[in-house]
Amino acid sequence: MRDVSDKLLHLVRHGEVYNPDKVLYGRIPGFRLSERGHEMAEAAALELAGSDRKIAKLFASPLERAQQSARPISSVFSLEIQTEPRIIEPTNFFEGMVNNGPDAAFKKPRYWYKFWNPVRPSWGEPYRNVAARVREAMDDAWENTRGGDIVMVSHQSPIWMAHLDIVGKPLPHNPAKRRCDLSSITTFEKRGERWFEVDYRNPAAGLVDDAIDVGAV
Repeated sequence: MRDVSDKLLHLVRHGEVYNPDKVLYGRIPGFRLSERGHEMAEAAALELAGSDRKIAKLFASPLERAQQSARPISSVFSLEIQTEPRIIEPTNFFEGMVNNGPDAAFKKPRYWYKFWNPVRPSWGEPYRNVAARVREAMDDAWENTRGGDIVMVSHQSPIWMAHLDIVGKPLPHNPAKRRCDLSSITTFEKRGERWFEVDYRNPAAGLVDDAIDVGAV
């Protein structure tokens, strides 16, 4: 990746979670990285280290999988992990329910009433709220960081909301078509008052094919 500026902001998704029941874990405590998830997190840390850029600050969502995914980055760059609640996973009605295969909760007619407004969406935190809080966290980190890049370890939905909002696309979307793989790195730069997306990398691509990735609806 070319050096776009002396400061970039990288949104890193956490690695695979140990989730044998394939439920939508959302904000439920106790969901940790799988063994493969730790390998993915290491891959993201090595990718950042290989970019030969200084990382000045490291933030992570308060959820355990994000904190665990931030640790290899913390180790490589000798940085403290700062917890940033504004980049947490959105709330979701389907938390704790099966979200994969024929038994997925969203396929059951008794739950279809939760889909009455996919634009909001009616099953969880409004997309606009998610985008706003993530961008606010990005703005604050950018304004308060000097002399290096910023890394924020978050989740698929918050990262994708920031992406859509920054590139000027509608926030309502098909969750199955998000370009935000496990341990991927989406990179942004702020020029004046405007954010630009400048790169997307998938350092754990070789580990993703067999991974259990139960994305939110």
